Amino acid sequence: MKYLSVEEAIDMPGLRLVLTAGVPGPWGESAKAILRYKQLDYTPVRQEGGGENAALRDWTGQTSAPVAVYDELPPACHWLDVLMLAERLAPAIPLVPLDCAARVTVLGLSALIVGMDGFGWHRRLQMLAPMMTLAEPPEFALCLGRKYGWSKQALAASTARLQAISVELDSQLARQAAAGSDYLVGSTVSAADFYWANFAGMLKPLGPEMNPMPDYMRATYESGDAATLACLTPRLEAHRDMMYERHIALPLDF
Repeated sequence: MKYLSVEEAIDMPGLRLVLTAGVPGPWGESAKAILRYKQLDYTPVRQEGGGENAALRDWTGQTSAPVAVYDELPPACHWLDVLMLAERLAPAIPLVPLDCAARVTVLGLSALIVGMDGFGWHRRLQMLAPMMTLAEPPEFALCLGRKYGWSKQALAASTARLQAISVELDSQLARQAAAGSDYLVGSTVSAADFYWANFAGMLKPLGPEMNPMPDYMRATYESGDAATLACLTPRLEAHRDMMYERHIALPLDF
């Protein structure tokens, strides 16, 4: 994927999406998949994973990715803000229902996957453990550890939290299958489906031909213990595969 620098992108019109260059991070891949599904063109902007990203901080008030910026609107730095900006820009292709009960379910399941204290959050705590338990952790690991609240106590709770979220998602798919739907909510695809498809890769990435991610990143994603890897149940893995077959372009480009 060809990226512009932050400096090049600041004064551009239209939709700009700040992404961590060179890696398929699940937050960024989710944003990309949602925008593509909603037929929204965007300009990719480079963020350096673990870097200082001073220009990005000056522009958006923070240093992480993804960030979506449309024209002169304030930067959307939180996953929910990115999603709702996409809904605002392409309301004819909705991924969040208007019906209040369904809306609560979609956003609640999405938060379990992508939000603070969610699936990605706790899997990230696990993946940081080998570096954070060194006598002298590298600076970028310390930075991520502070961001995600890494501690031995938080790490100890992560597997149980991942298991609880997995059980809820698997049970929701079972209920939906009994009602005749392949999706997490209702009869059509929603944001929650896109989030799960991308975050499932934190347990089992797609193969190299479909996801040419760096070898070190693949090894990290596949490094969970048996209890963690079992959170990708057959039903949850089948849902992920269905989403890529129907709704997410392959091979991944990052």
